[in-house]
Amino acid sequence: MLKKLLIIAALSMGLTTQAQTRSDSESALRKLNIAEVAVKNLYVEEVDEQKLVEDAIRGMLEKLDPHSSYTTPKETKAMTEPLNGSFEGIGVQFNMVDDTLIVIQPVINGPSEKVGIIAGDRIVMVNDTAIAGVKMTKEEIMRRLRGPKGTIADLRVVRSGIKDLLTFKVKRDKIPVHSIDATYMLRPGIGYIRIGNFSATTYDEFMESMSKLKQQGMRDLVLDLQENGGGYLQAAADLAGEFLNTGDLIVYTEGRRVPRREYRAPANGSFRDGKVVVLVDQYTASAAEIVTGAIQDQDRGMVVGRRTYGKGLVQRPIDLPDGSMIRLTIAHYYTPSGRCIQKPYEKGNKKSYDQDIINRLNRGELTNADSIHFADSLKFETLKKQRTVYGGGGIMPDYFISLDTTKYTKYHRELAAKSIIIQQNLRYVDQNRKKLQKTYSDFASFKANYEVPQSFIDMIVKEGEKQNIKPKDEAEMEKTLPYLRLQLKALVARDLWDMSEYFSVINEDSETVKKALELLSE
Repeated sequence: MLKKLLIIAALSMGLTTQAQTRSDSESALRKLNIAEVAVKNLYVEEVDEQKLVEDAIRGMLEKLDPHSSYTTPKETKAMTEPLNGSFEGIGVQFNMVDDTLIVIQPVINGPSEKVGIIAGDRIVMVNDTAIAGVKMTKEEIMRRLRGPKGTIADLRVVRSGIKDLLTFKVKRDKIPVHSIDATYMLRPGIGYIRIGNFSATTYDEFMESMSKLKQQGMRDLVLDLQENGGGYLQAAADLAGEFLNTGDLIVYTEGRRVPRREYRAPANGSFRDGKVVVLVDQYTASAAEIVTGAIQDQDRGMVVGRRTYGKGLVQRPIDLPDGSMIRLTIAHYYTPSGRCIQKPYEKGNKKSYDQDIINRLNRGELTNADSIHFADSLKFETLKKQRTVYGGGGIMPDYFISLDTTKYTKYHRELAAKSIIIQQNLRYVDQNRKKLQKTYSDFASFKANYEVPQSFIDMIVKEGEKQNIKPKDEAEMEKTLPYLRLQLKALVARDLWDMSEYFSVINEDSETVKKALELLSE
């Protein structure tokens, strides 16, 4: 009888607790609603009710973790567009020089290329509205060039060597947004793929890149995830699976109200035999850390660089009726060995969280491996070779590469900050495009033989002087020149070809890439 009474009492207490929780929740919602109604109807001045609600939502989320967030409809569209793999527009890469839009490259098989727009063209009018020489912002110009698929953009174009304005009617279409920045053969037998983010199209792009490299004789791969801020979890899991065996664990997620969910390789991957080196840095985050952690924990490859960012919180997008969105953290990411990717944080203190990279630099962590310390409690073991790896936030590489703080002189940084290097590069290529294309019929001959002329350097120095930017002394100028010349050569290659050629040039001076090549040659 006593046992029966205890059970009834326990059930009663449970129901009471549930009822109390429900009552507290309803009370809190009523409280929030009363406050909103009171401000709207009684405040001394007129208020924007929409903004009031948005501020209340932001206020709630700001007291949680650093990655729970609210975005307006406009912000949501801008945030999701790169991850969806396409946008609608005319299909040109462009930049601004002296308030004039210069086409860097039309998108291959895009709507602009189909009607005859070429690199070097200046678009001066869109639908009878002047966009050149009127100090229109780049964002406003993009808004005018973009538009729904099937609509017409009536363009007026200035082309070098042609006296009159050219007219093009461009039918807007879906323009792909590529998440893979570069694909090329780094050395005979060694391929290189750099991924900028993980979008809806990343896996397909990756498989296409792999196929291209295999046809060129790739046996081993350098996978560059430096500065990759992440993206879609599923895209990362699909990609990681290509390096693993059937059933190998890639990542799992778990939260207070979210049960453990595992992501495993669904089948034997297409690249299980060749050696792999993953390149990372302090900006490698989220989905990119998932790929890195899976390859490291499964002893599938080596990781080179600096400790990654440490973004291991899973957000669930909650769409609101007006197109705005709440991204609410619901779980943590864990690598196959059980490491939590997320670095420590204090709730509601986003400022301190955002200072973490600067704090790492000040502590010497980005420049000296000895400055990095882990507690014994953060030790984990890889699954096959039982190598020691560490938790506590981010992925610690197997081989540390110091951040080279001497590569950019103060003079170089100031030139870059004022966009002088980019602007003068655009002018140089614009003035010399035909000559360069005639001299260098392909990229191989350009890479082997092109040297940045002194006149190009003089253009930059002269423009810097106009803006009161000068080297401290001759020694600083001499120290600036080697990397500046390499950067300019890479930018010229980008504008004549594409980003793969840019990285092919710039990577020749990368200590991280050099270490990867050393490991692959062993």
